[in-house]
Amino acid sequence: MTVTDSLSTWLRVRREADWQCAPVLQRVSPDRDGFRSWCKGPVRRRDPVRAERLLAAHALTRKDAARRTPLDFTLLAGWQREVLAVTEAPFRAGEAFAKAGRERYGLTPRTRADFDSCLRETTDPDIPLAARAARAYLDVAFFHPFTDGNARAALLTLVHVLAREDIVLPEVGPLQTTRYADDPAGAADLAALIGVLNRRRH
Repeated sequence: MTVTDSLSTWLRVRREADWQCAPVLQRVSPDRDGFRSWCKGPVRRRDPVRAERLLAAHALTRKDAARRTPLDFTLLAGWQREVLAVTEAPFRAGEAFAKAGRERYGLTPRTRADFDSCLRETTDPDIPLAARAARAYLDVAFFHPFTDGNARAALLTLVHVLAREDIVLPEVGPLQTTRYADDPAGAADLAALIGVLNRRRH
């Protein structure tokens, strides 16, 4: 039985989702950087090497955010080389699967260009920042550009989109729940959750 192309499903949901309902984020300084705290806490307890690689990649995302470096696959690949400790992190060469095979992400000659096009929309001033960050996270999750480490790449992308506009979340752990390509309510909920976390101070 052929599994539905979840990437095509996501692109439809992406067009139909009500991104304008996302909350307005506040530019305030939290007591801590939630991504660094997550790496130094639960990630380091599970796997110290993984934590250090994520921290190194996070440092790159923050530098790129400060420089306002355009977000595209090439930029993500640079972070991913740090995450995976590899010399190359190419775009996947075939279909990808997740969730024990229940989601399939197709590949066409246009997939990488479509991915870059979606990432360019993270600067769209007509979409609330929380929605842009949530949408970019889900773009990485469902384009599934890498053969490994896509969840980490998605979180780094979300952090980068927020950091470009001087937003740092004090927590990131709650963001890491299973997301489904065919769930527009879940997409909106992710943007709402970013708003909730933005209002926390510690």
